[in-house]
Amino acid sequence: MESADAGPHPQHGYSPHKEAYLLRLKRIEGQVRGIARMVDEDKYCIDILTQVAAVTKALHAVSLGLVEEHIGHCVVGAASEPDAALRAEAIDFKVKEATDAIGRLLR
Repeated sequence: MESADAGPHPQHGYSPHKEAYLLRLKRIEGQVRGIARMVDEDKYCIDILTQVAAVTKALHAVSLGLVEEHIGHCVVGAASEPDAALRAEAIDFKVKEATDAIGRLLR
């Protein structure tokens, strides 16, 4: 089973879309800096909360994409394990990872 730290540069499900994820995260980073600036400039609280909601929604979109990539790459990859005993264990492990991650997102 591939762990989160397997190898020097493991291929992850999001790897083909890495640049798009980085671009989205940089955009979110800019939004967060904008929120800090709004607080520093004593902007209206509802306007700040509106921007916080937008950042939260953007982060959820990134999270959902990563969950989808994990299922499509890591879980499906585990299902292609040739050894049946290892396959079942690998699938269970990868599904548990996804379930735990989704649980953290919903808290």
